[in-house]
Order: sequence, then structure tokens, then C-alpha cells
Amino acid sequence: MNEHEEHHEHHHDHEHEHDHGAEKSDLIKIIFSIIFYIIAFIVKDEIAKKVLFLISYFIVGFKVLKEAVQNIFKGEIFDENFLMSVATIGALIISEFPEAVAAMLLYQIGEFFQGVATEKSKKSITDLMNIKPDTATVLVDGKEVEMLPEKVQIGAEILVKPGEKIPLDGVVIEGDSFIDTKALTGESVPRAVKVSSEVLSGSINQNGILKIKVTKEFTESTVNKILELTQNATEQKSKSENFITKFAKVYTPTVVLIAVVLAVLPPVILKDEFSKWVYRALSFLVVSCPCSLVISIPLSFFGGIGGAAKKGILVKGSNYIEKMSKAKIGVFDKTGTLTKGEFKIQEINSVGIEDSELLELTAYTENYSNHPIAKVIKDEYNKEIDKSKISDIEEISGHGIKAIVLGKEVLAGNEKLMKKENIDFEPKELAETVIYVAVDKKYSGYILISDKIKDDAIEAIKSLKKAGIEKTVMLTGDNEKVAIAVAKELRIDETYSELLPTDKVQKIKEIIENKRKDDTVFFVGDGINDSPVLAISDIGIAMGGIGQDSAIEAADLVLMTDEPSKIATAIKLSKKNMKIVKENIVFSIFVKILVLVLSALGITNLWLAVFADVGVSVIAILNALRMLK
Repeated sequence: MNEHEEHHEHHHDHEHEHDHGAEKSDLIKIIFSIIFYIIAFIVKDEIAKKVLFLISYFIVGFKVLKEAVQNIFKGEIFDENFLMSVATIGALIISEFPEAVAAMLLYQIGEFFQGVATEKSKKSITDLMNIKPDTATVLVDGKEVEMLPEKVQIGAEILVKPGEKIPLDGVVIEGDSFIDTKALTGESVPRAVKVSSEVLSGSINQNGILKIKVTKEFTESTVNKILELTQNATEQKSKSENFITKFAKVYTPTVVLIAVVLAVLPPVILKDEFSKWVYRALSFLVVSCPCSLVISIPLSFFGGIGGAAKKGILVKGSNYIEKMSKAKIGVFDKTGTLTKGEFKIQEINSVGIEDSELLELTAYTENYSNHPIAKVIKDEYNKEIDKSKISDIEEISGHGIKAIVLGKEVLAGNEKLMKKENIDFEPKELAETVIYVAVDKKYSGYILISDKIKDDAIEAIKSLKKAGIEKTVMLTGDNEKVAIAVAKELRIDETYSELLPTDKVQKIKEIIENKRKDDTVFFVGDGINDSPVLAISDIGIAMGGIGQDSAIEAADLVLMTDEPSKIATAIKLSKKNMKIVKENIVFSIFVKILVLVLSALGITNLWLAVFADVGVSVIAILNALRMLK
């Protein structure tokens, strides 16, 4: 971990302590201010009264005044601190001491509630973050040494006892146990692990002692990736959130201008007394502070992100919530997304050579490929491969592999490869993946491999239709027959097969170009080759927080549980979220205009003005918190 990141880590922890400390001191200030405020009412002496009111005012208002001044120097003049300062100082000038204090008090109480509510929704995201392990027990020359996970090298052996968190990604080299992966995947059933099982950091070891060989550094491990994603999630602001910032920039100067006009023009024209109109102008200013909007909208999105995280859906920013609510077209990669990506060999059919020899030659040919199908063939062969007997390997993208194995030229791949190399063979009309093999330009048979459809894939497609998705599309590198068979079973509207990764990117671009302006196209994938497609789609959804790291990084939403049916949940949540945001905007602005009109006409006093605003804020906050449910 480099210095910058280490600094970032400490900074992050420090911030949390600071939040709780700040909350406590704010509450203490509010309580003291209220005490002085009450005493001020009881005291008979006029001067003492004013002094007590001022003490009460400064206890609770100092922070606001300080921030207003600091912001003026930063060039951010017109924010709510400025509004509150001008309004309350104005009230003091016209000797409305009780009201000046009350305005500041109520404003701070509103702010305090907002702080508590934000902390609450932050907590659900932080709970997810508690998966970060504190130390790793490393075996050094047979001794157990406690170390920070950041310091552990790849290849080190670590010991994880029952009840401990697994600190780094690795492979079990000794022991067997059940591990709880709920924090990472939301899966409630513990997974059984044994020697050679891969284990992920952030999981909790339940019963056995495990010896694990570390395969990734801490910065690259699952738990750290998820931490980074979630910490960055709230940095990407949504359009509606930016709306608030833009709104305040236009709104505050407008209000201040109206207040000035209100204080100066009527007394001059109507020859009325100044203090009456200044008072009106000041109460107009207090009312105009848009706290409820500034508070409730970021909070609704935060609640939305927190609520989704509880359901195993990581949303990387509130702008994606807004986009997701307009989702109309869903595009899926087949393998690993709709199907399990767990291939098994169904049959080996050899021509002119033994089945065992066909398997051996194919396993050798596929030895350097990291394709899932190559892995299945190597697993089935399950013998040591002598790498010195393989040479001249040539991977032909979208076709297969050509290599010299044990002195023979072997071709292993699909129909296209056989045709390209002019091999005389019989194509099979099968809905599974077929690997054809030719030895020294002579057809030698085929290996049949099939992939299972995920348990909840049918449900997922059905629930998406209910959630308002108009069109589902499947993209796959598999042959057409396999693709059509899967699409039929899942009832997918359109299928494109035999695509290379670059073709997938092309297809997504076409789909995006042909959609209606405001519709969102989402793409769901899980593999390394899906990263570019995830990145260019309106919303990229990565399957399995445990899928490929690069896919998780390129995605905007990560489904931690590997269940495609969660996409419909994400759409429903985002629609509910946007509805709450819109309710808060409409409600706040309506009350605001009503009270502003009344205070300009001099019907309301400062009390009602502030109370209306705090009331609106509290209602808006409570509304925003519905997202966590």
C-alpha cells in the first residue's frame, strides 16, 4: 500500500470518530443554549435579559456565523449559513432578541437531526465495511506472526482460526471448514471449503482451522475492492443532487435581493416606518432558507444506496439510481450471468483414435488458455501436463487453438476453425458447445460440453418484464444453437451469438444509438472480456461481487449475490427512490412559496417562518429515511 493510500485509510477512520464527537458537542450546545434561553425569559432585568439571549444565540450560532464568513472568503457567498446569519443578525438589530435566538436554535436542531439521519444511513454502508480484517496471522519459519494485512506478500502462508475473518484472498492448503460469505455476497448458507478451494477476504471462518496461501495483495483483494467501491459510491452525484447546488446558487441571491427591495422600497414609497419593513424583509429572509431541500435530497440518495447495499446490491453513485429508474432495455451476457458458467463434459466422441488420446491431445492444446471450457477439459484430463511437449501455440480468436503437441499438429475449436483449415468433418446439430478436434489435418472427433442455466434466471427475466423492461437481449460468444436454446428457455426477446468481445461492444453501441432519448440500457456481465461493454453501457451491472475484479471495477452496479433476479429489485428500489426525491422537492418548494408570500405580506412572524422550515425539513428527512426500509 503506498503512502497516499495509507494516509487515506487513517483519514477515513479519523472522520468516523469526528462525526460522533461533533454530534455530541452539537447536542450539548443546543441544550446549553436552551437553558440560557429559558433563564433569559425568567429574568426581570432588561439588560440581563439581553445578555442572556445573546449568550444563548452565540452558543448555538457561532458555528453558522463562522462558516458564513469563511465561505465569503472562499467566494461561496450565497449559502444557507449566509441566509441564517443575515436574518438572525437583522432580528437582533431590530431588537427581536427571542426570535433571533429561536431562529438559530431551530435551524441547528434541524441540522442536528439531519446529522443523525445521515449517520444512520452511513452506518448501513459502514456495516458492510466492517468486513475489513484487522490483522493476519502469518506463518514465518513455523512461527505465528501477527501482521497488518497490507504488509503480507503474495505466496505467504496465513493461519485463520474459527471465528476469525479471512484477511486476504487465497487458496486453502490445509484444513477444511465452513465459511460465512454473507458480508460479501449476501448468501446466507455457509460455503464448505477444503484443500485447493479459493477463499475470499472478508469471509468469516466458522469451525475448522485453515492454512491459506495468499494469492493477492491486500490492495487487490476482494474486501479492499468492495471497500473502495463503496467509499467512492457517494462521490458521483446525481443530476437531482446537482439540482440542489445549482438551485441554491440562483435562489439565495434572488431572495437576498427581494429582501433588500422589500426593506427599502415600501417605506420610501408608502412613507411607512422603516423598522416594520426591515422586520418583514428579515423574516422573509429567514423563511427563504432552503434547508429542507439541501438536507433531504442527498439523504434520500444516501438512504437508497444504503438500502440497496443491505439487499446485496452495491450502487456506485446516486446518478446510477436516477438512470436505473428509467431502465427500458436489458442486455445480458450469457455465460456466468444467465448460465452458471459451470461446464461439464457430456461426451467424448473420437474418430480413428482412442477417446483417452483425444482428451489428452485436447488438454495439451488447451493448456495455456484461460477460457472456462479449456479449464473443464484440463480438469477432466487431470494429469500432469509436460509443457515441454507443447510448442507453436496459436490462439485464433473466435475460432479455437492450433498447437504442436507430442510432435503432432492439433486443431481444437469450433466449426469455423474446421472450415478455415479445410478439414473434412461432420458438423453436429447440437444445442451444446462442441469442440471439434483435428490431428495432422485429419478430423479426429469432438468433445461435447454443456452449461447449466442459473436457478433464478427464468424468474429474473420474468420479474424484469414486470418492472417495466421493454426488451431483453442476450449476447454470447457461443454458437447459435446453444444461444437459441437458452434464449427460448428464458423467453429472451433477441439473441446475438458467436460474438467476439469487440462485437459485443459494437452491438451495445448499436442498441444505445437506437433507443429513445431518456431510456436507459443496462448490460449485465461477469467476465474479464465484459469490462469494455460494462463501461460503455448506460449502466453496467457486474454479476457476483465475486466475479472478475476488472468487471467489478468497470461496472456501475455490482450484484453481490450472483443472482440476476436482483436486477428487478434494483429497478424497483431506484423508482421508489426517485419518487421520494420528487415528493420532497415539490413539498418543500410548495410550503416555501406559501410562507414566503405570507411573510412578505407581513402576516406571519419570524417564529412561524422558522418553524415551517424546520417542520418541512423534518418531514422531508423522515420521508427520505423510508429508503432504508
